[in-house]
Amino acid sequence: MISFATTVFLSAFLLFQIQPIIAKMILPWFGGSSSVWSTCLVFFQAELLLGYLYVHLLHELLSPRRQNLVHGVLLLLSLATLPVIADPAWKDAAFESPTWSVLVVLASAVGMPYLLLSTTGPLMQAWYARSFASMMPYRLYALSNLASMLALLSYPLLVEPYFPVLQQAWAWSAAYVLFVLACLASAWQSWKGVSSERELAVVTTSTAATARPSWRECLLWVGLAMTASILLLAITRHLTQDVAPVPFLWVLPLSIYLLSFILCFDAPRYYYRPGFLVALPMAFIALDQVVDGGGMPVPLLVALLSLSLFVFCMVCHGELVRRRPAVRHLTLFYLMLSIGGALGGSFVGLLAPAVFNAYFELPIGLFLCALLVIIVLWREIKPVWRWLLLVALFAYGYRLTGISVSYVEDYRRVLRNFYGQLRVSDVDEEDLGIKRKILHGRINHGEQFISPEHRRQATAYYCEKSGIGQALRSLSGEKPRKIGVLGLGAGTLATYGRQGDEMRMYEINEQVLDLARNDFSYLGDSAARIVPVLGDGRLMLEREPIQNFDLLAIDAFSGDSIPTHLLTIEAMRAYLRHMPRNGILAVHITNRYLDLRPVVAAAAQQLGMSALVVDFEPEHGERFCRHSVWALIVPNDRQASLLKEIHQAETLTPRPGFTAWTDGFSNLLGILK
Repeated sequence: MISFATTVFLSAFLLFQIQPIIAKMILPWFGGSSSVWSTCLVFFQAELLLGYLYVHLLHELLSPRRQNLVHGVLLLLSLATLPVIADPAWKDAAFESPTWSVLVVLASAVGMPYLLLSTTGPLMQAWYARSFASMMPYRLYALSNLASMLALLSYPLLVEPYFPVLQQAWAWSAAYVLFVLACLASAWQSWKGVSSERELAVVTTSTAATARPSWRECLLWVGLAMTASILLLAITRHLTQDVAPVPFLWVLPLSIYLLSFILCFDAPRYYYRPGFLVALPMAFIALDQVVDGGGMPVPLLVALLSLSLFVFCMVCHGELVRRRPAVRHLTLFYLMLSIGGALGGSFVGLLAPAVFNAYFELPIGLFLCALLVIIVLWREIKPVWRWLLLVALFAYGYRLTGISVSYVEDYRRVLRNFYGQLRVSDVDEEDLGIKRKILHGRINHGEQFISPEHRRQATAYYCEKSGIGQALRSLSGEKPRKIGVLGLGAGTLATYGRQGDEMRMYEINEQVLDLARNDFSYLGDSAARIVPVLGDGRLMLEREPIQNFDLLAIDAFSGDSIPTHLLTIEAMRAYLRHMPRNGILAVHITNRYLDLRPVVAAAAQQLGMSALVVDFEPEHGERFCRHSVWALIVPNDRQASLLKEIHQAETLTPRPGFTAWTDGFSNLLGILK
């Protein structure tokens, strides 16, 4: 028993510990987009499906001892793929097709070890049931989910803050070797548990009377698992982009998802059916308030989303446990669960960004959940209740349709791709005319007044009183300037371009460039020569010849947070390579949830430079400016002059004990506000 439990615990812990490690390793190669996390989850769900399919075929087609031999050989072969470190050569191909590039680089880096880890749960349960016929193996599934949740929660608290990502990968690889040894020990114990092939025939004959689950039952298993997966990913997206766009906040919903597995499979009594079926409509009502765009405080939104997800997952997984088959068909049951999870993940992570222009997957997931509950209850309730539930379902579907329409109907344009959703809206500002805004999630990424008298006015975080506005104005003289900008937005900074200037605008999302050209006029109205460069700004700068920027602005937001790979020491060195000694490196660090000042200050100190901060708060009634925080990194001998030239500039002092970020190390928990 101990060897089986140890193997299952180790495999599940490593299974979920590698996810943030490898995702963090490749995040800089794909623009730091939050979609990298969703695509990674799709890959891991697909690998889980392959693993469960392998176990099912192994269990159905091979005798017990041949199962031991085949799996043991594959375990030993997988050691040849260690360590689990992604090949940097994929950086060059990342921009061409980011979704498929993520999938391929994951397959090459962790495909074999992850596949074998994913087989462990159902395979150990099948071997355990064979070795200990009198004991139920389903509690091992609960143990595996407990280990998975511990892995997820421990990573941001105990691993990421203290160890660079390469050290994490090497430590994980060493732990994988221990897992292989534990799994081989379990295989040996299982081998000893089968005395002969003749005994297998007796066992097979005795279990043959167990009826195979119908295809209708299998489809219901798939549907329940798929719905929980859709709601997990859709609510995770809502949390990370619209509510609190902090990377790793996806750990919270995934932990809730795993907790529901633990409770339902460890002790089915935790799923008190009448109570959760009463809580289900309350969760639907709560989500209705969230997806309808109500102006709730962030803590209340997070609480509602988390509690609602818990109810949805408990209902889906509780009903799965109620319908679980006899141990003889255990591998088929888990195969159907993995198919459902993979379908849900593929729908949200791959299909929805390619097909939808808005985030319709959450309303779809909610409707599927309501529909499946009615299907599950259909044969158990009286006809009158069936009709009442159908009426309620149609009413709820009508409501969700209205909410989905509201996602797009009041906007000038709505676009979506791998990098997120973009919306353009027009707002009537009465005396100033129409103000046009570009939104990424719920974050304003630039705005412009359309009227001829105001269209060339810099606005929002880039107005003349902001840190970037004053820094650009400080570049005086008749000599033409060369200015670089990472992150285009509406193209507002083009307003500062003078005749003879060149402004290179780096933008990773082609849709943003399209909007800036066609829906806003900053680029077309600029007196400077505008040179758009499509691709990840940092990667482009690493490849380009020296540009000699007088000022380089880093403004590549993803939702409300700058991708971490743009703030590392390696990134700063890449930027400074393109600047003369007296150039200004300006970093936009306005943020509701993260305090990025220590990150910039530590980087400047390590590079032997000074950092200033301009925290500008517009006066009441100001129409053209928004609150903004800009950090300016300059040579030490230029610090004093800039403090005099730029109003409200202050010296940015490094935080004692704060470690500068590198490509291999960053600690988001250390800068949460």
